[in-house]
Amino acid sequence: MASQSVESLIEGGKASAAPPLGPALGPLGVNIGAVVAKINEMTGDFKGMKVPVKVTVDTETKEFDISVGTPPAAQLIKQEAGIQKASGRPSTEHVADLAIEQVIKIAKMKQSSLLAADTKAGVKEIIGTCNSMGVKVEGTHAADTIKRVEQGEFDEKIKAGKTELTAEEKQKLEEEKKAMQAELAEKHAEMEKQARDILAKAGNDVDKARKAMEEEGIDQVIMDKVAPKAVAGEEGKAEDKPAEKAEEKK
Repeated sequence: MASQSVESLIEGGKASAAPPLGPALGPLGVNIGAVVAKINEMTGDFKGMKVPVKVTVDTETKEFDISVGTPPAAQLIKQEAGIQKASGRPSTEHVADLAIEQVIKIAKMKQSSLLAADTKAGVKEIIGTCNSMGVKVEGTHAADTIKRVEQGEFDEKIKAGKTELTAEEKQKLEEEKKAMQAELAEKHAEMEKQARDILAKAGNDVDKARKAMEEEGIDQVIMDKVAPKAVAGEEGKAEDKPAEKAEEKK
């Protein structure tokens, strides 16, 4: 059987006959509409994410086979957690919390690409990724949740392959996420105020202020916002509104 393959990254559930897929399939004489419909059916769970798709076409019969990869675990975690980005300080700042059912769901979706020998090991691997993203699992720091998995706390759910949450459970996680993010916003606002006070005490001397900020544990992002490093050739002094000045230079 002679065959040709077309590989592409497609947004989940949004394949179309437009480029890049349509023009690549056209010369193969396959029913593009049928291919697109099948891809959208197979990738519907990955809405908002780019999914690797491979279409193999029998050049004689025009029959086709579709294989769909899965997005990186980090993308799946973001989708389940309902967040746009991971924490910048995952060891101390958390941006969301996942239930073990959601982790099991991701582990099963990534089963073919994980190094894990079984679902339990896969769950631990996904929780490890959560740990690097500042996402809690079952209300505790991900590193601690791994220990709970090892102790067998979630064996029953893992064995049953439970992946669904009730509406009440989803609502509870959403409320917890909002509370976490509100707490972080307040913490960062206080840290920014502290950074501005340090800058003022340093007489707007950026280098001196940044050194003092580092000693106080000010977040790098806030340091760069309040006291951006001077561009070569400029004085090491911050303007009255350093953050606004930095924005103008972008």
